[in-house]
Amino acid sequence: MSTILDTILRRKREEVAARRARLPLGELEARAAAMPPARGFAAALAARVAAGDAAVVAEVKKASPSKGVIRADFDPAAIARSYEAGGAACLSVLTDADFFQGSEAFLQQARAACALPVLRKDFTVDPWQVAEARVIGADAILLIVAALDDARLHALAAQGMELGMDVLVESHDAAELARALRIPGVAGRMPVLGVNNRDLRTFDVSLDTSIALKAMLPPGRLLVSESGIAAPGDVHRLREAGIGAFLVGEAFMREADPGAALHRLFFPARDAA
Repeated sequence: MSTILDTILRRKREEVAARRARLPLGELEARAAAMPPARGFAAALAARVAAGDAAVVAEVKKASPSKGVIRADFDPAAIARSYEAGGAACLSVLTDADFFQGSEAFLQQARAACALPVLRKDFTVDPWQVAEARVIGADAILLIVAALDDARLHALAAQGMELGMDVLVESHDAAELARALRIPGVAGRMPVLGVNNRDLRTFDVSLDTSIALKAMLPPGRLLVSESGIAAPGDVHRLREAGIGAFLVGEAFMREADPGAALHRLFFPARDAA
């Protein structure tokens, strides 16, 4: 596990402990159970893939630990509308405050501005965060295999699915994906499998990671390729390997019109037509 991930997880546990002291888990779970149904994150991706289209999870991201502020004129609602117009299937919104300058309010603003399902992208380590995700309106949560042991990974995934959300489980290598594949389905849902092309130890990025790990997937399981997708050749290479779903953020966040950039990268044939 990388040093930065260790640091983030330590801080996240402190943050969750403080929040739980202010609002007990039982009360939060009651609020979560009363929320209206989630928008179908996995279903939206699967429908695009089945239609032969690129299923793009477009990221709403203000900053990162390594790059600092990525987008100074950060308006989550405007970005969400732009992505929807550009052809995104879903959104991913960073909510971690300390390292990514994110906020739960950003997710709520983005979701209110469009009809797309929204993934809460954060470092989820505790049941309190899963219930909170549903309360703030998230349609899906991210679980990072490298951040969790098997017992916690399975428990948090089950909790998310029982609350009606989809779960994107992110792996970085074959051993992690094998662990992700052992997570059982709950309430008629199966986890969506994400492969991050960034090596946690070296931070090198290679699309070969997604392409190699695609071979491990049983029939019918959905794989989302994450990181390193910035040029039409990247998209072509992944699609040739049978990968139809993608999570892209930073490349779009640096553009004046993120949705137009998404459209150019994933749907150039439509412009040509």
